[in-house]
Amino acid sequence: MEASGTVREPIVVQPDEGRVYAMGPMRAIFKADLDETAGGYSISEWWLEPRTRGPGTHEHPEDHVFYVIAGTLSLRLHDGAWRRVAKGGYVVIPGGTPHDFQNQGSEPAGFIAFTSPGGFEESMTRIEAALSAEDLRP
Repeated sequence: MEASGTVREPIVVQPDEGRVYAMGPMRAIFKADLDETAGGYSISEWWLEPRTRGPGTHEHPEDHVFYVIAGTLSLRLHDGAWRRVAKGGYVVIPGGTPHDFQNQGSEPAGFIAFTSPGGFEESMTRIEAALSAEDLRP
């Protein structure tokens, strides 16, 4: 229950549902965000085709937890070293940590991102436009 005394309704999001942001060989599908979670978090699914770079090194105040659901995700954190995270692996990225992700492999890679607090998704329209205009192939 929220502090105001209102009760949020449970939601079910089917595999083909969500808000899609297409960025060439990368796409994000937001399954729940500010409205559904009272601003607490967002949940998104990210897919990268083989040999697709990500958004470049960036940081933001929100925490991320990535859970790799397909392929192998390459992840660069604050120390600049690339790490390979296989299907089933988790990554915890505290807010303010510089990070980047890519699919350096030959198979599609996918991950679920849990971002807290919610609100990161409000930047997705701008991010989608910027990354759609770039060649995301290394």
